[in-house]
Amino acid sequence: MDYQSAITALADPTRRIIIDRLRGGALPVAAIAKDMDVSRPAVSQHLRVLSDAGLLTVTPSGNRRLYAIAPEGVDELRRYLDTLWDDALTAFARAAEEKAKGKTK
Repeated sequence: MDYQSAITALADPTRRIIIDRLRGGALPVAAIAKDMDVSRPAVSQHLRVLSDAGLLTVTPSGNRRLYAIAPEGVDELRRYLDTLWDDALTAFARAAEEKAKGKTK
């Protein structure tokens, strides 16, 4: 998947909570859904969106599935965000140089 799908998936606050819960490692739906304000079926739908966006891996384990953060999906998103950061730093350096030139004249 691409970074745009990841950004769209992460726009939902419930999905960000799910990602935060998975930061410690793989979990089944029941553990992810525990104490959430949405139903277990709703959590499953959110997991599907995150999986479709390439942000999660799903591993069958007996009669349940374990969900974990997909390093490849997160890496693609990180690379995109790094380009934004690089652009911002370049613009800042350019602005600082222009300001410095203006003061030295």
